[in-house]
Amino acid sequence: MQNLPALVVLLTAILQFGTMYAVGRARGKYGIQAPATSGHPAFERAYRVQMNTLESTLMFLPLLWLATHYGYVLWAGVAGLVWLVGRSWYAFAYLADARKRGPGYLVGMLGWAALLVMSVLGLGRAVLAG
Repeated sequence: MQNLPALVVLLTAILQFGTMYAVGRARGKYGIQAPATSGHPAFERAYRVQMNTLESTLMFLPLLWLATHYGYVLWAGVAGLVWLVGRSWYAFAYLADARKRGPGYLVGMLGWAALLVMSVLGLGRAVLAG
């Protein structure tokens, strides 16, 4: 279980690649030439999934590192897997129908919030210990 957070980081990189691939594929399928970021609604959904996932990852990875560093290795890994499941669910739902992205978003945010709590508790405990 010591390596679970590292596995989560690797899977996060794969998720990022998947969203990038979906945008590239949609560009080709719908004839959207770079640098355009609008056009066919299916392309725009793929683009938003990529950008939203990138934004979420930027908030997720530091919290995963902090929670792991301050002693919550197993629970940080589990919360990271919850985030990954939620973000993947979000991505597939959003690509199919933007109105159905909510449940995946909520699951991902639960994982993120758990990491936030672990990070605050761990850092707070370290600061108080001097």
